[in-house]
Amino acid sequence: HQIACRFNFGKKRCAITTEHDAKHPERFFHHVSSSSSAVSRHALQRNLGLFGFLVLSVLSSPLVLADALPQRLTADDFLPQNKSEAKLGQLLFYDKILSGNKNISCGTCHHHEFFGSDGLSLGIGEGGVGLGPERTGGTGASRIKRRIPRNAPALWNLGAKEIKVLFHDGRLTPSDLYDSGFNSPAEERLPDGLSGLLAAQAMFPLTARFEMAGDPEENSVARASFDRIDHVWPIITKRIQATPEYVDAFINAFDHIDAAGDIHIVDIANALGAFIGLEWQSFDSPFDDYLEGNSNALSPAQTRGMKLFYGEAGCSACHSGPLLTDQKFHALALPPYGPGRTRLFDLLPRDMGHLNESDDSLDRYRFRTPSLRNVELTGPYGHNGAYRELTRMVEHHLNPLDALSRWTMADASMPDVPWLVASDLLVQDDVREMLRYKNKVDIKAKTLEPQAISDLVEFLHALTGKTVRETPLGRPDAVPSGLSVD
Repeated sequence: HQIACRFNFGKKRCAITTEHDAKHPERFFHHVSSSSSAVSRHALQRNLGLFGFLVLSVLSSPLVLADALPQRLTADDFLPQNKSEAKLGQLLFYDKILSGNKNISCGTCHHHEFFGSDGLSLGIGEGGVGLGPERTGGTGASRIKRRIPRNAPALWNLGAKEIKVLFHDGRLTPSDLYDSGFNSPAEERLPDGLSGLLAAQAMFPLTARFEMAGDPEENSVARASFDRIDHVWPIITKRIQATPEYVDAFINAFDHIDAAGDIHIVDIANALGAFIGLEWQSFDSPFDDYLEGNSNALSPAQTRGMKLFYGEAGCSACHSGPLLTDQKFHALALPPYGPGRTRLFDLLPRDMGHLNESDDSLDRYRFRTPSLRNVELTGPYGHNGAYRELTRMVEHHLNPLDALSRWTMADASMPDVPWLVASDLLVQDDVREMLRYKNKVDIKAKTLEPQAISDLVEFLHALTGKTVRETPLGRPDAVPSGLSVD
């Protein structure tokens, strides 16, 4: 610090070739920090003398990297959760009673076995059969009509105080625009009293036709969803009110509930939010140990990868902070496919990303930066799960357009659904749409050697918590409705 304070970090650049240069270390420092030219340490020592060489040594030491590293994530960074509410939420999370046809739960697509996701690129929702990568599209009249248009994100650390936006397109945020305290797809119809973002988020899969609601001809929940979004929630609430074991559990968990009639959808959502917020916390990875001061926590390859991540590779420009996300939106030219999350006037199955929420053309094809906590375990990767292999996802970030040109469906994890195959790649047949897509990329291509890419992936493995398989509550063996548990 004392050495650095003696320097005047100006913007003028110069080469270190004369005695005059050696007498002006501020010019030397700026040249070294901004120039990409290689200068040998021996030559620098010869020109600057011992003092200058010591300055260079300090500036190139791990201490410089430490300035870019985040603070360690701790339990204090999470919102407090009521344990009784969380235990109730655990049952609701895995209970298919919350779905229109009582055949799918939140846990079907966010399962403990798959670390809070489903192992699929694009989910198979209501009407599907099975679990994870083995899930099929079903049979007969109840088979799925289309795939879920986006990847089921893992739930790790969504209960952190720092989280301010949810969903891939950012359509749920805290806001004083409506009385509920949130800006959401329900707008003014979202009820008051929700405990936070996680509770608000839990309201929406219940209303989604292809996720949990089903088709209008199949059940009253789906019919209500086609009428008005807030007409769904009373129907689901009545199911819970009619289940004695749930009534007792709600009375025990919430002070304001004394009878079945006191239970409302907000209470159901708050219990789900408490479970998600408590269950999916992770802050005990080797990287956390390193941030705590254990210099031996990372392997040599992971250490090299960390330096790349926070340096030359530029990963930390977006994957920043303790959660390794800036919670902003970026266009990466991930290969488009599947049904897309279309708007009413879209004539092709595309996904415009954050533009769907912001209505700003600058936000087209931009999606929220995901946290990288436990990323090793939570593939496939990207808003649409375009890559099942982490290495391929890293390579895509380095050169998006090249990776896009080489991508095939084999890179994804997509169970065969024969009646949907013809439409899976339909968007890529539209020449103009693909040209627009390729012209909207927010990251610049970089070149890294194969060993450097391998080191980056090793560092990402160091973000895996040591206790990810030992969550507080886990998956229940049975639920109050008596329905099967996936």
